[in-house]
Amino acid sequence: MSNNDWKARLGVVFSTNPDFNYTTDAEESVETLAPAKQNLRVWLDRNHRGGKTVTLVKGFVGSEDDLKELAKELKNRCGVGGSAKDGEIIIQGAHRERVLEILLSKGYRAKPAGGK
Repeated sequence: MSNNDWKARLGVVFSTNPDFNYTTDAEESVETLAPAKQNLRVWLDRNHRGGKTVTLVKGFVGSEDDLKELAKELKNRCGVGGSAKDGEIIIQGAHRERVLEILLSKGYRAKPAGGK
């Protein structure tokens, strides 16, 4: 048995059942929706950010890799930093109109949401 097989057991060392077959609940991969089917919301936020404004994009349905790829493009085209995790993209600075323009040009359904 290879080293990775032992790690995959997650605490099961031995079973007295001769027909025991160890299985793990593999994470289901999330299917990324087409841009036209995405329903994204874009707004500005200052809460819990030390007074700095950020642009938030929420509502992305898809894999974490696709989310990070979209975030990378938005950050590059806005010329700022940011991050992407848990279905949310954070762009540093007040770039709501620019982000909306980029998303709409790529075919995403995006709307401005409430913000400051």
